[in-house]
Amino acid sequence: MVEIAPISRPSRGATPRRHEVAERIKQYILQNRLGPGDALPTEAELCEAVGASRSSVREAIKTLTALDIVEVRHGHGTYVGRLSLAALVESLTFRGLLSRADDFRVLSELVEVRQTVEQGMAASIVNASDESLHGELLDLAEQMAECAARGESFIEQDREFHLLLLEPLGNELLTQLTAAFWDVHAIVAPSLGTTSESVRETVEAHRAIARAVAARDVSAFIRSVEAHYAPVRRNLRESLEHRDPGGAPAG
Repeated sequence: MVEIAPISRPSRGATPRRHEVAERIKQYILQNRLGPGDALPTEAELCEAVGASRSSVREAIKTLTALDIVEVRHGHGTYVGRLSLAALVESLTFRGLLSRADDFRVLSELVEVRQTVEQGMAASIVNASDESLHGELLDLAEQMAECAARGESFIEQDREFHLLLLEPLGNELLTQLTAAFWDVHAIVAPSLGTTSESVRETVEAHRAIARAVAARDVSAFIRSVEAHYAPVRRNLRESLEHRDPGGAPAG
């Protein structure tokens, strides 16, 4: 078992709340340098380590499981989770779908973040790319064009295209964050109308991005990313303008 690092205990007679116990378990994971997939100590040992009762530890484990910080494998024990952004996706999706007045606003915020990240990382993306990546990006752009010509959605190819852009950077957190935003986008976006012109613009923008990466042209890449998000920004703006302050469509 990993040597237990000291963790601050509650004062005598105090009963720690569930979130306090959860924080202590997180502190335990950090102090003992555990990573995804590593086993946590037994329940009794964990109770001793964090200074809490079995019931408090169990409740805290439930909270951390929902956040993907720990994983309970029945019959085997408790382990450090994948530490993914699943909780973020669920929260953002719920926020967008809970109130139809907010769904376009949530999507607008996600688009702004995605564009800021890609343009801010432009030089790194372009410089980290190679010929193999150039070919894959161009191929995906052509697949989008073919889907558009058949009147089909190309959201999966679009998602793969943007994740592929970031892949050479080797930044797992950035990749997870982008994938999380895409998952939210896929759920919320169907309520956003599109036009044949916006679809055409989107396809051409992906081609331009792929060409800019292949040419290692950072300025062209930034302009192409701007052009890529322009149609969805326009559709979002028009959709928001057609809603009254209470969220109902304007009559």
